[in-house]
Amino acid sequence: MNMDKIMKQAQRMQANIALAQEELEKTTTEGTSGGGAVRATVNGKGDVVSISISKDVVDPSDVEMLEDLVLSALKEAIKKSRDIAAEKMNSATGGLGGGFAGLM
Repeated sequence: MNMDKIMKQAQRMQANIALAQEELEKTTTEGTSGGGAVRATVNGKGDVVSISISKDVVDPSDVEMLEDLVLSALKEAIKKSRDIAAEKMNSATGGLGGGFAGLM
């Protein structure tokens, strides 16, 4: 394989990665807990976009339960976000992107 062909493939892969990263910024995932009482929304880069908490689960005498619900919803949303990011990076790099998702 000649160097020119390798460079063109690398440039194409770089453009695909940039496009995938752009798409990930626009993608959101949602995690829920407490039967939907707590919702966390995360973008495709793993940034928390919003958190919604139903008044029904706000109990000043049991703050730990609310903390657990928020944490659970965040973990679910972040996992979904990471899965989508890994899938997009894998697609953008032609299967060579396994380690790239963690770079975002």
